Amino acid sequence: MNFDLKALNLAGAAAEKCDALVLLVPDAFKPGKDALSQCVAQARKAGDLDNGAGKQLALYQPAGVAARRVLLLSAGTASAKEVRTALTAAASTLKATGCKRAVVCLSALPDAAAVTAAAVQTLADISYVYTATKPEAKALAWTRTTVAVPDKAAAAPTFALGEALASGVGMAREWANRPANHATPTMLAAAAKALAKHGGIQCKVHGPKEVAKLGMGAFMAVAQGSAQPLQFIELHYNGAAKSQAPVVLVGKGITFDTGGISLKPAAGMDEMKFDMGGAASVLGVFRALAELRPAINVVGLIPACENMPDGTAVKPGDVVTSMSGQTIEILNTDAEGRLVLCDALTYAARFKPAALVDVATLTGACVIALGGIRSGMYATSDALADALQKAGDAAQDLCWRMPLDDDYAEGLKTTFADVANVAGRAAGSVTAAKFLQRFVGDIPWAHLDIAGTAWKEGAAKGGTGRPVGLLVHYLLGQVATAAKTAKPVKAKAPQAVVADKVVKSAKPVKAAKAVKTVKAVKVAQPAAASDTAPTAKAALTPVEAARD
Repeated sequence: MNFDLKALNLAGAAAEKCDALVLLVPDAFKPGKDALSQCVAQARKAGDLDNGAGKQLALYQPAGVAARRVLLLSAGTASAKEVRTALTAAASTLKATGCKRAVVCLSALPDAAAVTAAAVQTLADISYVYTATKPEAKALAWTRTTVAVPDKAAAAPTFALGEALASGVGMAREWANRPANHATPTMLAAAAKALAKHGGIQCKVHGPKEVAKLGMGAFMAVAQGSAQPLQFIELHYNGAAKSQAPVVLVGKGITFDTGGISLKPAAGMDEMKFDMGGAASVLGVFRALAELRPAINVVGLIPACENMPDGTAVKPGDVVTSMSGQTIEILNTDAEGRLVLCDALTYAARFKPAALVDVATLTGACVIALGGIRSGMYATSDALADALQKAGDAAQDLCWRMPLDDDYAEGLKTTFADVANVAGRAAGSVTAAKFLQRFVGDIPWAHLDIAGTAWKEGAAKGGTGRPVGLLVHYLLGQVATAAKTAKPVKAKAPQAVVADKVVKSAKPVKAAKAVKTVKAVKVAQPAAASDTAPTAKAALTPVEAARD
């Protein structure tokens, strides 16, 4: 989708020639004398346009309006959430045959600049069409959108943010959606390398020999059953002084998860191509950083491999040695995500990060706890947890803090190694987080379990691109925080810095054309010795079983 920003009042929007004009109308709208205002006034008087986000009325060539089609779209109180809801409801009109150029008018809203980013992101979301392995898929005729606002200068920074997030989320969705044979670890590494062409990003890929030299025994154990070689992807974005400690993001990159020897049930196993949703989100964040160029240093780490049940695959009961030196008894080979992550978390310590955040489609238990609305968030730092929570709220990419009590780690104890990789059925998402916590030391750390939010099932099946929005807002918030506590660092490129609703930008960075982009079956974990084995009737459903 190609976006442009234009200053138009309602009279100007009425005169704009286009295939479809979408006017967002707040509940408190007071009509003027222009043609669009009169349309709204007449519709409301007749009871044809109700209040409430998403309510709509379609008009065809109304008098005084240049557009062929007009959609009056109620936007409620015009919050970012309600603007998203309203524009999502307009999808069928915008995607209709014959609509090539649309004008989406925000000029009637009380604060158009505050919701411009949300509007751009939503329009990009509803215009996304997957075509990578579906050549017969018809691309939309709708390829250009003008976002109309009353004050272009005020909305320009949030417009640039919206474009960057659209590119980042789009990339994350695309790579999550691709089948595993079109998104192998090697292909994922190539996509990471391609990010360097955008400038400001460096990429290094460690292959099997380098990973072995690093001593990543847990990561290698997961990969050893696959014919596809593992790849350890290392991305760097350097927007601040070298002396500034980076934020390190770690994304789980299991490009396909069969469960290994602890094989998953067949039903829904195709969705295990989404098990690299954490890796896809890290790629998406770096895509957005390449456009925004904020004054911050960020490192991205992606341990990428497949989890397959080959004759060489790791077996239940095997003990492996992680990069940290801790030994791990693998009681369930389907709890592999935490194994690849633990070595990446150990590696992350060499960068002496200001904060460490891992992102993973980790457990079915988190889906049961939070569904697909909020991602599970675990953190050792209250400040980090608060920053992530606020970033998620600002991005409408919600998370919820979960407990990390030490008592939850009791189930990970084992006779034959330093730690077991599973702790039974109870509190499965929490015990997975407690396992990861062993490998982060004193670094402020957070774990985002996105098993319920990284993709949708059913008719809308596909990747969501979450939590790219949350992470980008968090990083931009850290820039704003640093600016308050330190001397300004001379930027190497224009910056767009967002903190809550305040956007400070030297000159909006024009976003490149969005990349044409690009839950899962889980099996029950073996019951621990103290567990009560479930009866057939009470057995875990696929969605309840571990999404590792």
